[in-house]
Amino acid sequence: MRRAKVIYRPEALSDLRQIYIDIADMSRSHVIANGFVKRIMTRCRKIGDAPNGGRPRDDLAPGLRTVPFEHSAVIAYHVTDAVEIVNVFYGGRDYEALFRAGDGEEDS
Repeated sequence: MRRAKVIYRPEALSDLRQIYIDIADMSRSHVIANGFVKRIMTRCRKIGDAPNGGRPRDDLAPGLRTVPFEHSAVIAYHVTDAVEIVNVFYGGRDYEALFRAGDGEEDS
């Protein structure tokens, strides 16, 4: 099986920046924050190895899948030959409520 390309929506990149800021503030260490974000991005790349392996969440948005990561949930769409990282939710954010309220990125 061919590896799917992994791309990030602007919202996901914004989430990663905010996670970095939050971790750096809490830990007072840019090294720790950078390491955590790098681990998330490594996990995102691995989604390309098995793009249909995440938990289907069609109840939130058509084609949406979630993959847990430590204390985060990586939200991804499988779009033809690519995996599109939609959002990265961290720290107990209620992504289900956000998608149901229409604040998620369900329209593609």
